[in-house]
Amino acid sequence: MSKQQDVGRSNIPVAMTIAGSDSGGGAGIQADLRTFAFHKVHGTCALTCITAQNTLGVERVDALPPEAVVAQMKAVVKDIGVQAAKTGMLLNQEIIAAVAAQVQVLQIANLVVDPVMVSRTGAQLIDDAAIATLKTALIPHATVLTPNRYEAQILSNMEIHTLEAMQTAAQRIYQLGAKAVLVKGGGLQGDLRSVDIWFDGQQLETLAAETVETTDTHGTGCTLSAAIAANLALGHDPLTATRRAKEYVTHALKYALAIGQGQGPVGHFFPLLVNSPWSIVSSG
Repeated sequence: MSKQQDVGRSNIPVAMTIAGSDSGGGAGIQADLRTFAFHKVHGTCALTCITAQNTLGVERVDALPPEAVVAQMKAVVKDIGVQAAKTGMLLNQEIIAAVAAQVQVLQIANLVVDPVMVSRTGAQLIDDAAIATLKTALIPHATVLTPNRYEAQILSNMEIHTLEAMQTAAQRIYQLGAKAVLVKGGGLQGDLRSVDIWFDGQQLETLAAETVETTDTHGTGCTLSAAIAANLALGHDPLTATRRAKEYVTHALKYALAIGQGQGPVGHFFPLLVNSPWSIVSSG
């Protein structure tokens, strides 16, 4: 029995997000914690950086010291324990290396790595040294790795424009050591926007979902990886956890929030909305 299963008194599954804060509330730990709560999983966190951002974009980013990130991880695991964890924005080489080391020391299982390297629009978010450390130090610990189209291009060293290229990229990226790879099609055009490719060394699966027409998609990647982690914490196998996570994200996109002057977030709490078929709020 692993250390994190021995400690703590929680009678419900616990998940941890190791990621940055989004002051606009649409992505990062804010999205992750809401996603955990939706799945009835207790959410804990280790904050890596603080961003000043809104629906129009990011205005400032401040990294926490790696020691502070490690201290948060240790504090949670030694008392509460975690059944699954996810990483989001780790920002720099030092934080990535520190997190990777602690994942091993603390024996954190069921790790979902969202390799936040490149935005959905193709803008690189971390430097080349950080990417190299991510590939060699953290990705080999991943139960599920969830690169978007642009991140998959870097990790596979190939261009991705077609379904066949996504499949090849997933198989190449698998060689980096993750137990399973989910190449996301959100950065592609047409029907491929809602298609992801799964490869775990044996199964090569095409995971399709309904395409939702909305410009309010902020936090989609964070939400998907958090939902996978939540479902792993609930005891689902990785492929089932991923399928369930995609279903959750599709519903959240249908009830995305048109807030702010730019790109609003997905509706993590869609069952609480009065126009949702899952609504528990009276419209009368």
